[in-house]
Amino acid sequence: MPRTPITSTYRLQLRGPKADAQGRAFGFAEAAEVVPYLHELGVSHVYCSPILAAAPESNHGYDVIDPTTVNPELGGIEGFRALANVVHEHGMGLVIDIVPNHVGIDNPRDNAWWWDVLKRGQASEFESYFDIDWHKDNGAGGKLGLPVLGAEGDEDKLEFREVEGETVLAYYDNIFPIDEGTLSEDPLETYRQQHYKLMYWRDGVISYRRFFSVNGLAGIRQEDPLVFEHTHRVIRQLCAEGLIDGIRVDHPDGLSDPFGYLKRLRDVIGEDRWLVVEKILDVHEPLDARLAADGTTGYDALRELDGVFLNRRAEDALSMLALEQSGSTWNQAAIDATEHALKRDVAADELSAEVRRLARALRRDNFSTVGGRVSDEELFDTIVDLVAAMPVYRADYLSLSRVTATIVADMGRRFPSRRNALDLISAGLLADGEAKIRFAQVCGAVMAKGVEDTTFYRACRLVALQEVGGAPGRFGVSAAEFHLLQQERSVLWPKAMTTLTTHDTKRGEDVRARILSISETPTEFAELVREVLALTPAPDSQTGLFLLQNLLGIWPEDGEVSDSLVERFHAYAEKAMREASVHTTWTDPDAQFEDSIHNWIDALIQGPATPLITAYVQRLAPSARVLSVGRKLLQLIGPGIPDIYQGNEFFDDSLVDPDNRRFVDYTKREQCLQMLIEQGLRTEEGTALIDATPDLVKLAVVHESLTLRREHPDYFINADYQSVFAQGVAENHLVGMARGDGERNVDVIAVATRTPLLLDADGGWRDTTITLPDGTWQDRFTGRQWQGTIAVADLFATLPIALLEGI
Repeated sequence: MPRTPITSTYRLQLRGPKADAQGRAFGFAEAAEVVPYLHELGVSHVYCSPILAAAPESNHGYDVIDPTTVNPELGGIEGFRALANVVHEHGMGLVIDIVPNHVGIDNPRDNAWWWDVLKRGQASEFESYFDIDWHKDNGAGGKLGLPVLGAEGDEDKLEFREVEGETVLAYYDNIFPIDEGTLSEDPLETYRQQHYKLMYWRDGVISYRRFFSVNGLAGIRQEDPLVFEHTHRVIRQLCAEGLIDGIRVDHPDGLSDPFGYLKRLRDVIGEDRWLVVEKILDVHEPLDARLAADGTTGYDALRELDGVFLNRRAEDALSMLALEQSGSTWNQAAIDATEHALKRDVAADELSAEVRRLARALRRDNFSTVGGRVSDEELFDTIVDLVAAMPVYRADYLSLSRVTATIVADMGRRFPSRRNALDLISAGLLADGEAKIRFAQVCGAVMAKGVEDTTFYRACRLVALQEVGGAPGRFGVSAAEFHLLQQERSVLWPKAMTTLTTHDTKRGEDVRARILSISETPTEFAELVREVLALTPAPDSQTGLFLLQNLLGIWPEDGEVSDSLVERFHAYAEKAMREASVHTTWTDPDAQFEDSIHNWIDALIQGPATPLITAYVQRLAPSARVLSVGRKLLQLIGPGIPDIYQGNEFFDDSLVDPDNRRFVDYTKREQCLQMLIEQGLRTEEGTALIDATPDLVKLAVVHESLTLRREHPDYFINADYQSVFAQGVAENHLVGMARGDGERNVDVIAVATRTPLLLDADGGWRDTTITLPDGTWQDRFTGRQWQGTIAVADLFATLPIALLEGI
């Protein structure tokens, strides 16, 4: 049977009943129930979060505990087969998310492989599956060091416990196995004979590779053919049965050899299945064309689509406000300096175990004599500085072959005293052994923790720009840059995923749209900040400016803040404060500071500044709606395969996870879609559609765009891309693109409004026109037909967007 052409995806977040306080599930059966709706919506492929067995309480599935089993909490293999059958009966495809880099070990007994390694050590048949340092100099005396103890010398708290008929060692709620023949009457004496050593968690001794700095996620050695085959057995089965049509790979940069892994994976799934990778690219970094993948999961597209709708002229005003409130402008120089400092801190502290293991590997792999002239402390400090200076997640891609050498040369020039250490590091990397691989893995972890997880929670100039893969220091994307990047994607990566919201975004697309609209009123925003903080002073003005922007992003237009929204925002604020790690952290929470921020939030929500916030949101909201639907249209019509994150066919106010994993009301969406199909977009005379029925308008954008893509995939896949411009005094307020099934051939035109508040302030569209190619063009939203040169004001009389198809 020929495979359904992929033209779009719709992401579903699966979870079992144990992951929800009320016992609700959204497993394979529940997913199958919404398939008819997704088909009617225009989706070509259903895209599922990880389906392999994860911790039962997991609401995301990335903590896989058994890669050989389809998650029984979701319905098991039979449930998945049933889902696949429903999907394929509707002429759709099914895409799954896989997690090759790590497995969950939070509860060791849940993971049979990890439990066996703890029990039998290097004699375990699964020892080679994990990336464990057994060397005598690993800080744990050659044992498997686990960061468990709450205090030094806490081993005396160990006791025996019976768990399902097995005697184990227990340290409070943590349990550990006992190797055969080592059980004695004394728990401490028994413990000393085990293959693991429990370490004080602040000692920084961790003998296994983690996912970033998450102790409960242990790295897997996919470079071992046996490990690859065992962990991909289910994938082979799903492919052999024809159940899946594509794969999204989570964090391949964590693996020892992403190139080799993706080549092997491509061999498993075949050339005709879609394969995309979660690869975070620097602004200047191309995706290496030699990767055996169809492209990235779209963080790069998110940056472009957000940035082109920004008012870039607001940069100076917002920089000065940020300087006033935080002591930094958060411009490119400030962002660069902060990222470097925080990456250095992360490498020296949170990821010090990984850096010290890298240092030991460098000495073992070194073939030069320079190592004897470099102390351990000097080597550690130099590695820390080197990885902090790396501008990309990992530089061992062939397309980045000179990055490391350039950084080493620059450091040697600026710090002559480090040259011996740099020579030792370079020699170790040249040996092409363990050190080279570990260096690349450490660089990626340091980048993730220092930038996305910390810097992006500190910078406060315009927080909507601070998403994974974002470049907040650049303050937006020009129309010229935007069109050039879309053209590049259409030529090089026509089947790459594009996205506006993911399970990892720090705030949803519509929340970001509201915050991006702040750039249209920078003076008013500065006045609001000063008035709000004067009436309700923040315990810390930098934290206050950061959180206030996010609060504006979700504030109800009518000012009626629900209890659930208050609860959700407090949870977000706690996470944001701890990730920023300025006044409080996850490991050392400052209850007094956190309480003061929570009290401040309550005062904002119900206090003297509340009316000011509501009035400003009422000013922003119409612009944000225009931005949201315009940006959505360009994503769905633009190059690549657009993904819709669950529920975002309506306007959505989700913040960072787990807030964005809330259950979606599909009944309401299905009812609205049927009404839209039967009646079209209708409203009372004199009322703007986008303001009267915003959810219906966004739903129409998604439905019409996806349906058009599915009806005419040749217009979009391996198709032409052209930029569209208006002519006249307001020409910069229009951004558009044209697509077609041949070079310089146009079949579809999508146009949207930029910065509508500034447009209104400038007198509207006035004499601005757009010239269409020859022929008649029909707007799929309104049904109106157009020819030749037309007034933009007429084109946008009903909606601030248009999707024109040649007839």
